[in-house]
Amino acid sequence: MLQSRVLVIALILLLGTTLPEVHSKSIFEKDRRDWLVIPDAIAAYIYESVNKISPKVGQFLMDAAQAPVVTSTRNFLLRETTKLSILAEQLIEKIKNLWYTKVLGY
Repeated sequence: MLQSRVLVIALILLLGTTLPEVHSKSIFEKDRRDWLVIPDAIAAYIYESVNKISPKVGQFLMDAAQAPVVTSTRNFLLRETTKLSILAEQLIEKIKNLWYTKVLGY
């Protein structure tokens, strides 16, 4: 119980520092996958807000988020979005390469 709360606090602190960095970079930068933290940041902010109002409901949300069904679904979505992100980055690189070689003639 205490470990999960410490983990949530650490996650909130981590996401609180990474969320502003998400908006400071271009989407066309190479190795750009930190947008995947946005859903986690939203969940952490919702948990933090609800926990301030009602700790019982906050604990219920914590328990629900740690359910095996939720964690396995979250891991699946993270794996698949990472694959899509990599494919999108490769596509952007190909388009940039075509632009520079065919259109601009570099």
